[in-house]
Amino acid sequence: MSVKVLQPAGWARPRGYANGIAAEGRQVFVSGQIGWDAGQRIVSDDFAAQARQALANIVAVLAEAGAKPEHLVRLTWYVTSRDEYNASLAGIGAAYRELIGRHYPAMSVVIVAGLLEPRARVEIEATAVV
Repeated sequence: MSVKVLQPAGWARPRGYANGIAAEGRQVFVSGQIGWDAGQRIVSDDFAAQARQALANIVAVLAEAGAKPEHLVRLTWYVTSRDEYNASLAGIGAAYRELIGRHYPAMSVVIVAGLLEPRARVEIEATAVV
């Protein structure tokens, strides 16, 4: 796999994500993952706990493709509340570092009216290149 972080000259470095990633290799696409366990039970109503479980689910799907968190090139987060997301940043950051490490792919966060699973507060899609 070949990966290059895209950081335009003169731009401030982003915190917790990359402005862009150029990558070559086998692509792995992970469906939106929410905060439920292998039995499809929501693990908690806590936002950070749901985000942690969604990230753990992504890591598990990546492993099925022989990929690791460092192969991630893009994450798209869908959240149901900007305020709840912002209030949970410390817990989200801790979970992210625990499961993904200090690898920061291109990321977007989108506020949505709701998710298909009524108790879900966050859904995360992932793309990796191996």
